[in-house]
Amino acid sequence: MVTAITDGVKVSVETVYQPEYSNPANEHYMFAYRVEISNLSDYAVQLMRRQWLIFDSNSSRREVEGEGVVGLQPIIQPGETHVYVSGCNLKTDMGSMKGTYLMKRDIDGSEFDVDIPEFQLVAPYRLN
Repeated sequence: MVTAITDGVKVSVETVYQPEYSNPANEHYMFAYRVEISNLSDYAVQLMRRQWLIFDSNSSRREVEGEGVVGLQPIIQPGETHVYVSGCNLKTDMGSMKGTYLMKRDIDGSEFDVDIPEFQLVAPYRLN
């Protein structure tokens, strides 16, 4: 698990390779990732947008952005954690992801970026 804290918001990510949804013969490798977003600040925050940078080990790069996460723009109260699971497909059995969340403070409507730490997407057989 990797973790980063930005302006009182802690983001932790863990990943798992999904061989049952992968097809290496067709260059399709599926990974799931679980994200925990904890509000360590004294005010509620809302996750407005996400931006991901996705890298394959063949040097290809993709950028994905959009509103919220998995169809939600959760409001996270002080001391609370929002957890979600999503997935990413790669054309290689190794890669990485990193990004940012655009958050909004409920107290004054100000927006700020929160770092999503870079995490590795690696099929387990590559670790031998």
